[in-house]
Amino acid sequence: MTRHPSRDLRRDLYAATAAALLFATAALVGTAIEHRDGTLFVNWPPLLADWGPHTGPGTAAAIVVAVAVVAYGPPLAARLPWRGLMLAVWGVGMAWTFSLALVDGWHRGIARRLTTRYEYLQVIDRFQDIPATLRDFTNHILIGSPDHWPAHIAGHPPAATLTFVYLDRIGLGGGAWAGVWCIVVGATAALAILVTVRALADEKLARRAAPFLVLAPGAVWLGTSADGWFAAVAAWAVALLALAVTGHRPRWTGLASGLLFGLTVYLSYGLTLYVVIAAAVLFLGSERLRPLLFAVAGFLVVPIVFTALGFSWWEAYDLLVTRYNQGAGGTRPQAYWVWANLACQVLVVGLATAAGLRRTGVAVLRRESTAGFRLAVLVGAALLALLVADLSGMSKAETERIWLPFALWLLPSCAFLPGPRGWLAVQAVLALLVNHLLWTGW
Repeated sequence: MTRHPSRDLRRDLYAATAAALLFATAALVGTAIEHRDGTLFVNWPPLLADWGPHTGPGTAAAIVVAVAVVAYGPPLAARLPWRGLMLAVWGVGMAWTFSLALVDGWHRGIARRLTTRYEYLQVIDRFQDIPATLRDFTNHILIGSPDHWPAHIAGHPPAATLTFVYLDRIGLGGGAWAGVWCIVVGATAALAILVTVRALADEKLARRAAPFLVLAPGAVWLGTSADGWFAAVAAWAVALLALAVTGHRPRWTGLASGLLFGLTVYLSYGLTLYVVIAAAVLFLGSERLRPLLFAVAGFLVVPIVFTALGFSWWEAYDLLVTRYNQGAGGTRPQAYWVWANLACQVLVVGLATAAGLRRTGVAVLRRESTAGFRLAVLVGAALLALLVADLSGMSKAETERIWLPFALWLLPSCAFLPGPRGWLAVQAVLALLVNHLLWTGW
């Protein structure tokens, strides 16, 4: 089939422009709705943010990292040994995330993020007797219940809070350590995604995707958000499953994958939708049955432990739905957020990903190469999971943070793009503008 590079580039630019227009429309319509009746509960629709141009200690570092990745990222990703590439992705990804966080300063950008009245560190002292607290956990989910949990504790299964309880117990207590934990571990999500792409598609596509995972605009929200920690756990669950179904020690990688999938659904209720991505991995794998059996066995461990300790996942989720409908989530208009949520993702994944998703669709329809088609299936599964989350109505606003575990899987679509330096520059400028023009928060 004859290629038309100039026509393909125009179509990529059309896709990126359409994404930008979607965000602009959501901003204009959202501002009008918020000024009229205040039902969106965000100050800078469609983002949970406030306008406030600023610079900070991380400004220079962020610019240096961005320039270095744009200039040297693609050739280095193509040449480095695989292990060296993984270390580079982790190290530079951490540098990018730390520097963006520090644009807001150490206190606001890192040390205080997880200590606000909505966050996990507010309730550490209530977990002195963990089994007793787990047995009593559901009694404090509803807003009208005595000593009801703050928003993020009530909105997640207890493994999310227990992460920070155990950090406190090993001497890493306080907001600074919690923030550093989320950045350092959250940055490994990119490694897990690269491992998955290499196992299920090919190494060349993984290498082409690497700079885009490093320079993810979503790092603005990944920094010191517990969702970065959740994203890493879920991504490694998928990566280990990908290794298992492609014959890499299927017994042990399958079992480890199942354990992490079990932990994933006890970190966040919404991450049950990772079953869609897992199904795509099984579809693409050459060896499915034996790894699946080990993965199921591993998956059961965490639910059995929590249930034995007295926590009921299903009861808690049912109560959470009730609480959600009692509070801001229930009163926010779904007619706006059902498409404005997607507009938020434009800033999370960047305009390059909009163009990459266009090419992903082409790869699925044409099935031009085995590796390209397999990558497109993986990216498509993540997109489908995100769309299901959107239609569920349980994600109205704040999806720039909440959907990070899904959105990161869309970035490998940028491996389809020619001329990566230009697109990387677009990604970097977008992230820098967001972080320097807005005070983001949750």
